[in-house]
Amino acid sequence: MDDILQRDHRSVRGTIRYTSKKPDRMDQERGREYFMINVHSDGKRTCIAHSEIDDRPSVMRDITYSIDEDWYPMDCFVRLTVDDRFMGTGWFRFGPDFAECETNTSLDGRVSQRMETNGRLRTFQNHAIVCDAWHMRLFDRSKGPEVQSIDEMLLSSPDHRGATGPMLFRIGFGCEYVGEEHIEVEAGKFDALHYRFVSSPGLPEVHPPYDIWTTADDDFIFLKGDIGGYMQTYYELVELKYSEA
Repeated sequence: MDDILQRDHRSVRGTIRYTSKKPDRMDQERGREYFMINVHSDGKRTCIAHSEIDDRPSVMRDITYSIDEDWYPMDCFVRLTVDDRFMGTGWFRFGPDFAECETNTSLDGRVSQRMETNGRLRTFQNHAIVCDAWHMRLFDRSKGPEVQSIDEMLLSSPDHRGATGPMLFRIGFGCEYVGEEHIEVEAGKFDALHYRFVSSPGLPEVHPPYDIWTTADDDFIFLKGDIGGYMQTYYELVELKYSEA
């Protein structure tokens, strides 16, 4: 008799700690993120993340983001609270040459958007820190440290904390590959790939350079991140657990 149970996917669960690197708040915890990534047997994967930023006005965000077996965005749900009050909720869908969303926000009410894209959208920024690492799979490491550009990325918010909308917003971004490293974070020791965001044309405010370390495998799990400039913030993976199919 066939087993009544079925588990063909594998799961990754983890926690990311947000800390300040400003001189007057050095290493003060300023937020946290809990995530789960499910990778299905056909290669599609879904990330569920709950993010909290304690800096006033506080931000709380819940996202569910799915990509296909080739890492192209499929759909995403975002719900946002700012200053402990409802800001907005939205559902995004990505087609062969368009992106669309249906949102309800406290500022604009019910909004429907549709944007044409240059073919399939290659990556989407929902502001969960764990998903920042997923953008890195777009870059050819064999080219070394030269800056590579992605002309089209859509965001759920142009605010650097993701504290507006949610709505569609278009930018580009540039990134360089720094190299392979072996690093230690609170969650453990890892072989890592080190990348650096260096530009983000289209944002209303210039984003400082952003260093990201991901696992050196096909999962691109976020390990740590360091942002300088006016942000001066740091992110670190403090817990990680794998569940195999």
